Amino acid sequence: MLITVKNIGSKTCDLTYHPVLRFDEMQWVPAARPDTRPQAVVSLAPGEQGYAGVLLSAADGSGEGGTTGHRLTIAFQGRTPLSDGGAPATPDLPAAGVAYDSSLTVTYWQRDSADALGS
Repeated sequence: MLITVKNIGSKTCDLTYHPVLRFDEMQWVPAARPDTRPQAVVSLAPGEQGYAGVLLSAADGSGEGGTTGHRLTIAFQGRTPLSDGGAPATPDLPAAGVAYDSSLTVTYWQRDSADALGS
């Protein structure tokens, strides 16, 4: 799954670390993939977009506790890990929901969508 955010403000904004995801009422925070950490913070000028990739389940079936999420909250981080980075986003999901399991991971924010999906 690809998460796309756009700076609709009038100032440059920074996408620090990675998005913090929560499907429905999940009680755990999906891990960020360390191999996707960019060299520098992704800064978005007005009108620019940033991306993060979400691996919903392992291709080898090693994940456990498969379920379907119907609501996703995306929290943004501030200057220190897991600090408040502003209002969360709640994007629309398909009506049938999104299937995921315990192997759910997320990439760090990327400037290019191919980097978010190819990592």
